[in-house]
Amino acid sequence: MKYILNKKEISTCMIGTWAWGGGLNGSKMVFGKSYGIEQLRETFEQAYSLGFNFWDTAPVYGMGNAEKILGEFIKGKDVVISTKHRPIFGHKDGEVRKTIEKSLQRLGVSCIDLFWLHSPKSIVKNMVEFAQCQKDGLIKSIGLSNGSIEQIHLADKTLRENGSKLDAVQNHYSLLSFEREAATLEYCKQNNILYFGYMILEQGALSGHYSENNHFPLLSFRGMLFGKQKFRKIQPLLDYAKQLAEKYSVDPSQIPIAWAISKGVIPLVGLTKAKHGDSLKAGLATILDAAEVAKLEKLACNSGVVCKAFWE
Repeated sequence: MKYILNKKEISTCMIGTWAWGGGLNGSKMVFGKSYGIEQLRETFEQAYSLGFNFWDTAPVYGMGNAEKILGEFIKGKDVVISTKHRPIFGHKDGEVRKTIEKSLQRLGVSCIDLFWLHSPKSIVKNMVEFAQCQKDGLIKSIGLSNGSIEQIHLADKTLRENGSKLDAVQNHYSLLSFEREAATLEYCKQNNILYFGYMILEQGALSGHYSENNHFPLLSFRGMLFGKQKFRKIQPLLDYAKQLAEKYSVDPSQIPIAWAISKGVIPLVGLTKAKHGDSLKAGLATILDAAEVAKLEKLACNSGVVCKAFWE
């Protein structure tokens, strides 16, 4: 499957940088681990050499640190950059433009390829400003994150009334959340809106690298959200994913990603080690058959575990 954004082909997987930034809402706080700059640089270089040209970040990831790090890495590189505006008060005149200008400075670029409204607040007022910033050449394409069908429709309607359109949606999509997203995904397909899925691995819970006996760091956001009891419930799903991984000679973490691709979703996957890029490249070539897709979904539903982040 080929995807085009701004008349340019983008990789079939968007690479996320939530785990890159330190400090508040950074890697240690959210994931329970910190990553050195040289490790992240090696990770970026390896992924870029493998053809991953689409990188996602946000001012809130490490409170600007992730954008700064990515900005250093992309100098002289042919990449597509996605970042966001997270309104705190819903809407404040001029806030969108200020957010963009600060992100441009941290990233060291003159224009943002894909700019998101990070949460669907004050959609009409924010989208009017998004459209104006696009006309002024600060951003190329516009997206909405964490939106319902109704909110997506309102955003697109507002943008079209202001000479633009909604290009993309980015929502939580995984084997433990996909049922509530079915109608939204279909709406996007019917209306030529790219659909990006984040937390496809549920911050590692579906990667096959963690279990009840090998749990997340206790003092971390993901450790608190995904307890040992949940791991017990999803163990049959993890076991089957491991079987499929052995069949296709890929890492178990790639099976949920291959499943998402089979649904017409563009995965958003975070990378923190160079070897993860190699693993992801192999996984993207994995094509699951209909029976395997159905069994993964059945096991996920039978687990009774449904994931929904507090911001959704």
